[in-house]
Amino acid sequence: MANYYDIDDILTEEELVPVVFHKAANGVIIDPSSETNSVEQGAKVELPLWLAQELHWRQAVSISVPPCFNQKTRLEIQADAACVDLRSRCPYFYEFGCKILPLVGDKTIEILLLSAFKIRYKEILTKAYTAAYTATSKVLTLLTREETNLYEAAQTSMAAFKKWRMGGPRLQRASVLGRKRKPVN
Repeated sequence: MANYYDIDDILTEEELVPVVFHKAANGVIIDPSSETNSVEQGAKVELPLWLAQELHWRQAVSISVPPCFNQKTRLEIQADAACVDLRSRCPYFYEFGCKILPLVGDKTIEILLLSAFKIRYKEILTKAYTAAYTATSKVLTLLTREETNLYEAAQTSMAAFKKWRMGGPRLQRASVLGRKRKPVN
């Protein structure tokens, strides 16, 4: 876990990932409705990222590519990344992708994340600077948590710029300039 006290990091690591057990495990309750407290070798289950990561480092499981990075999502992003609802797939799409990348060994995830962010970044900033207040809620429903933070920062920046441009003095006199020098004796 990169930042122990960061709620976004905690929620990112709570995302479920599909794993396959290489070893049988006794005394493990993965499914509360299960009659046994064990997992057989070769069992396919979904675990939170933080647990799957620990088990992967101990070579007890292998992690598969999560559904939010499947072929359907990749094709949609290639077609028009700005219109894809990434929030419904994974609210922490980019952070989750960066954390899962070294574990699954699929290098195309890196390319997917980069291309999606490049395209969506431009669209997010354009919408933040031009969108009316009523259109904001519709835009935010498609954005991941990182993109929402970016959108809000862009709107705050634009509001501050408009405030500066419309009112107030253009230049402010520095307080140092008001003081006179001491006479030299």
